[in-house]
Amino acid sequence: MSDVLCMYYSRTGNTKKAMLEIAAELGAETVELRDAVERSGWQGWLRCGLDAMKKTTGPLSHYETERPLSEYRLVILGTPVWAGRCSSVMRTFLKEHGGELERVAYVLTRSSENRHQEVWDQMDLYVPGTHRAAASLRSGPVGYDFWKVEFLRQVKEFLAE
Repeated sequence: MSDVLCMYYSRTGNTKKAMLEIAAELGAETVELRDAVERSGWQGWLRCGLDAMKKTTGPLSHYETERPLSEYRLVILGTPVWAGRCSSVMRTFLKEHGGELERVAYVLTRSSENRHQEVWDQMDLYVPGTHRAAASLRSGPVGYDFWKVEFLRQVKEFLAE
């Protein structure tokens, strides 16, 4: 049983890919978050942006973790950036369970050149402390591996404390 949990939402598969790579490197448990909203295609893309801008949240689909959230040494949350914000699915999770997360790290996936570091601060509003590590990964070859390796270095340093 791992003491690190990687929880993520992924609409297109980019966040899932990044989180599975990170989880494999850390030997972490993985859990994918979902909701019941249709988010595929261009209409889903528009819906995602509107939900993010309006800070809309809806119920999450059922998920299970091996232990209570507060018992993980570190919970790594992965989300795509939608309209300069975390996904509405991740926002729902943070609103419902952020208070249980003492030690968190964030992985953002994005398509733009903007790193959207302000999203980390937005997510910190829902947790008792601040994040221990964070990465903003852009799809494609430019910088992705560098920032993923740097994120893993920060996480491993934290876990060694």
